[in-house]
Amino acid sequence: MPGRWQPLLEEVARERHGRLVGHALLLTSSRADAEDLVQDALVSVFVGRARFATAAEAEAYVRRAIVSRFIDTGRRRTRERKALTQSAGDGQATVPAPDGLPLDIQRALAGLGPRERACVVLRHVEDLSVRETASLLGLSEGAVKRYTSDGVARMNAVLGTTVDDRPEATVPVTRSQGGAR
Repeated sequence: MPGRWQPLLEEVARERHGRLVGHALLLTSSRADAEDLVQDALVSVFVGRARFATAAEAEAYVRRAIVSRFIDTGRRRTRERKALTQSAGDGQATVPAPDGLPLDIQRALAGLGPRERACVVLRHVEDLSVRETASLLGLSEGAVKRYTSDGVARMNAVLGTTVDDRPEATVPVTRSQGGAR
């Protein structure tokens, strides 16, 4: 006998899968990884005891699960990368880049820790507010600000850019565009 959640799962998978994969693609390195992440999140959300009244509520919960799983995977990969580096000496692990962003931005994002990367992507690519990002990641607003600030600073160091300090500015500006600051 199918559960009461099954029609809602089918609706989310049918009507919102593309948006969920797009969301995951901003965090992951490839479309295949994004699709795997969405699949894992859907399974975990709907196998659990979460109850949703609407597909929108379910989608929001799946989005949060996507980010949580990305962070967990990032932690595991960081530990694995450290172990490989220690055993192989100079072994620099590389992460394939997501589609749609300039290669230098992709490389800078790949160098961030999972929480920094999630905060930078959600704040500056998906244009979510601090409050929305905090809610999605299950962090305090202060932690989101710190991870975002640290991530942008690390990206700027890699890219040789500065951040336009006007409140409405959200993207790094190259030194030649914005002048020395």
